[in-house]
Amino acid sequence: MDRLDAVDAALWFGEDAATPRNVGGVAIFRPPEGGFDHERLVRLIRSRIAHVPRYRQRIREVPWGLSRPVWVDDANFDVAYHVRRSALPNPGTREQLDELVARLMARPLDRSRPLWEMYLIEGMSDGCFAVVTKSHQVLVDGTGAIDIAQVMLDASSEVPEVTPVAWNPRPEPSDPELIGSALSSVLTRPTVAWDVVTSGVRDVGAAAESVATWVKDTGEEVVRTVASMIRTPMNSPLNTRIGAQRRFATTEMSLDELREVHGTSVGTVNDVVLTVVTGALRDWLMNRGRVLDSSATLRALVPVSIQDENPNRRDPAVTSQVGAFLIDLPVGEADPIVRLHQIAFHMRDLRNTERFVGAEALAGMAGFGPPTLHALGSRVGSTLSQRAYNVAITNVPGPQRPLYAAGSEMIAAYPFSPLVQGQALGIGLTSYRGSVFVGLTADRDALADVNVIIDGLAQSLTELKEAASKETGLRIIPGRADAG
Repeated sequence: MDRLDAVDAALWFGEDAATPRNVGGVAIFRPPEGGFDHERLVRLIRSRIAHVPRYRQRIREVPWGLSRPVWVDDANFDVAYHVRRSALPNPGTREQLDELVARLMARPLDRSRPLWEMYLIEGMSDGCFAVVTKSHQVLVDGTGAIDIAQVMLDASSEVPEVTPVAWNPRPEPSDPELIGSALSSVLTRPTVAWDVVTSGVRDVGAAAESVATWVKDTGEEVVRTVASMIRTPMNSPLNTRIGAQRRFATTEMSLDELREVHGTSVGTVNDVVLTVVTGALRDWLMNRGRVLDSSATLRALVPVSIQDENPNRRDPAVTSQVGAFLIDLPVGEADPIVRLHQIAFHMRDLRNTERFVGAEALAGMAGFGPPTLHALGSRVGSTLSQRAYNVAITNVPGPQRPLYAAGSEMIAAYPFSPLVQGQALGIGLTSYRGSVFVGLTADRDALADVNVIIDGLAQSLTELKEAASKETGLRIIPGRADAG
């Protein structure tokens, strides 16, 4: 039987009303001549669902909790149940869309059915429509599974004729069969019972133990980075008990402007993005009356794709291996150029110790890779204690060519990041066709002022551009790069 692994079991059993494990996002499309409707979206998904077999399966728990749950085919699977339709009230603004997305994504999925939903959102003022995708984290498990948003898109506006593949669900195991399989697993692998008990335990102590092993293996050059991972992060308004409701706020930045800063300064485009986010968080903290000294930092969890040297892979540069790295964002530093120096310095250390997959390799993935990589990044973040970091930031490069869904051109794609208890903000960024699309997921009560961060992103980028244009021959400043 196909059984959930320990991480999936932790995500499944650890879910509650306040922390639904929903990942996904919202994509905005320009309809083709003749329009686009719900029936067309249902046909598209029905023709592609065979590429994501997990999306026709549901989770079945083993009686008495003898072992981890198993995946079973849903004999009553109905695409039309999962692909739904909604509409914005007049005037159909982007702010109304963000509000609807927040409400949809905050609702837990029906655990008795395959764990995903998709919504066609009509009524937008500009004549476009949106598609909201919502999947449980366990559906994208890092072993080859992909998010459904990735398979619905094509590189051409031509609509391929695809005949849905006939599907015959496998018979669901009976309770005695589940019990027998669970007992057999315990006898042949006794640790499976212990995994069930401990799979939900994720704390700093365990992380520190893993880090200690990593230090021994990688040498003294990463001791500074490891020490940063173990230290308790700054107490901030981002770390508080969260409720069940969410806010979702979106914006976009020009990729050319980010590259312009990169071309006149140090680090990578990703370093520039992190610096812009740092500036926005600094402004938000000060707007709340927080007094920041020059050494103040916020700890960010930054999921990064890592090259896999498995010789069995045809293309080891493109992989679903994702690691989570912790970096201190210098929110106390007033000078945007020095902030960039510090972030570039720490990220360079990480690149020297891990086999990072480059942006070009990621953007070259077949289909639209970012939905899957965002899901994997949030999955990695869920395995760490919420006390280990202040905010999760997932930045995924996407293709710069246009993509289409049944002939409709995608013009924007905003990621949605799930929150874990104690984490009031998640930041997702996806680059596509010359823009970086930003989605902020926030607890509704804790971050009523989330739009201050949205406004701060534009201000921070402007500030960084102006400062970078005045600098020449910038170099990393070792003496200040590791402040905080």
